[in-house]
Amino acid sequence: MAVLHSTERPVVLVVLVPSGEDGLPHPAGEHARRDVVVGVAISRPCDAVLAFAFAEVARRSCRLHVLHAWPPPVLVGYGAAYGPRVHAEINENVTADLADVLRPWRDRFPAVDVTARTPMGHAAQKLVDCGAEAGLIVVGRRIRHSSFGAHIGSTAHAVVHLAVPPVAVIAYG
Repeated sequence: MAVLHSTERPVVLVVLVPSGEDGLPHPAGEHARRDVVVGVAISRPCDAVLAFAFAEVARRSCRLHVLHAWPPPVLVGYGAAYGPRVHAEINENVTADLADVLRPWRDRFPAVDVTARTPMGHAAQKLVDCGAEAGLIVVGRRIRHSSFGAHIGSTAHAVVHLAVPPVAVIAYG
């Protein structure tokens, strides 16, 4: 955590597990040719995160899955009904916003096969679930210059601790 907090360069964390006859640690699975999953926060600039993810996918010749998870709407009052139309409308707006964010990157990397998803739920859990079979999960963390604690953000922190595939943490802003 201290390394993630103290650098502004990308950091890739790889889970090592004892395996094989030699008993030495090896990367958890073969991830080099598998797809890349990137988490995007559309409410703030994420160019560094997308630049890393698109460049990595172009290098690997695999598919890029872009994920922006959004929280469920706050319900007002007792017994307030949550209608499917509300969910569909929010999802439609979030999907359009994500398409706007991705447009310049799709133009810059036309050969990259991109799938964009906007599920409702906690971002970290959705990234871990979506990235379970991925070759790499890419998350961002805002650069903070506080001298107290190693703050990398709740989503990056959770993904680093819960994901099995390698995780690239990209500092931005």
